[in-house]
Amino acid sequence: MKFVIDTNILFSFFKPDSFTKKLINNSFFELISPDYALIELKKYANLIIKKNKISKNKFNEYLNSLKQTVKFLPQKDYTKFLSNAKEITPDIKDADFLALCLKENSILWSNDNLLKNQDKVKVLSTEEIVRLIF
Repeated sequence: MKFVIDTNILFSFFKPDSFTKKLINNSFFELISPDYALIELKKYANLIIKKNKISKNKFNEYLNSLKQTVKFLPQKDYTKFLSNAKEITPDIKDADFLALCLKENSILWSNDNLLKNQDKVKVLSTEEIVRLIF
């Protein structure tokens, strides 16, 4: 089973000892995300560092670890699905994630309930994924 992970889930990866990090690192699934998510993580690096009380070095260590577990795909890989994703998304910032889901015929892992207000892509929260696994 393949999951596209959105940025809000990836932010949780930077919290030391987070359950989400353990879930990602020990995933039974193929995990992918658009390159756009890496841009967002880097854009908010200082906030992530401050909020999680980690060093810049620890942030970079976690980011490198994340790149080993999650495959980040360039927008050119799913460009032809973007217009459809923009039509169905409740938030334009999520279009890349939905487009990648449409291309890969995969589920979106997100805790954003607003994304469930469309019927083209299945969206599961962390809690729902845990129930799926166990």
